Amino acid sequence: QVSLMESGGGLVQAGESLRLSCAAVGGRVTVATMGWYRQAPGKQRDLVARITRDSSTDYDESVKGRFTISRDNDENTVYLQMNSLKPEDTAVYYCNYGFGEYNVWGQGTQVTVSS
Repeated sequence: QVSLMESGGGLVQAGESLRLSCAAVGGRVTVATMGWYRQAPGKQRDLVARITRDSSTDYDESVKGRFTISRDNDENTVYLQMNSLKPEDTAVYYCNYGFGEYNVWGQGTQVTVSS
């Protein structure tokens, strides 16, 4: 059974940076499509960035050039480096593991950006 542990959220000011981590247990991040999603209050959960097993990446237009998704195979962890944060980036960020029958979500980590 795959489980995900997210960390790294917090309260920052606009323009600052955060790095989110998603550690997988029970499954290898190298075989899955790993994604970061976010959900703001009253809104749906949307894809922010993802990385596939062949290391292809794609990003939501709103974060291109500011956020970077990466993977550490030895640590079995996926990261989301978030730079130049904006108040509109405020949301709960969720990690997702997708492989075959597995579609696993982490518990979420709150990111709050003040203006």
